Amino acid sequence: MLTAYDWVYGIANITAVILAIIAAFIALMIYDRTRDTKILGAWKYLLIALGLFVIQEILGALKTFGVYSTPHLTHVLPGVILVFVIAALIKQINITRGHY
Repeated sequence: MLTAYDWVYGIANITAVILAIIAAFIALMIYDRTRDTKILGAWKYLLIALGLFVIQEILGALKTFGVYSTPHLTHVLPGVILVFVIAALIKQINITRGHY
C-alpha cells in the first residue's frame, strides 16, 4: 500500500519528467542552430544527457509507484549522464579556446 508520502514523491517525479520533456522540446528547437553555428557544438552532448535524464526520471517514477524497479540502471544511468555533461563541458572549453 502506498502512503501519502509515496504519492507526493511520485507526483513530483512525474512533474520532473514533464518538465524535462518540455526542456527537451526547447533544446530540439535550438538543435537546428547547432548545425549552422560551431559555437553551439556542446549542445549535442547536452541533448543526449537530457534524453537520458528523462529516462532516469521515468524509471524513478516507476520505482516510486512500485511498478518496475531496476537497481542497476538507477546507478549506471546517472554515471553515463555525467560522462555526457563532462564531454559537453570539454567541448565548450575547446570552442572557447578557438579549437573547433
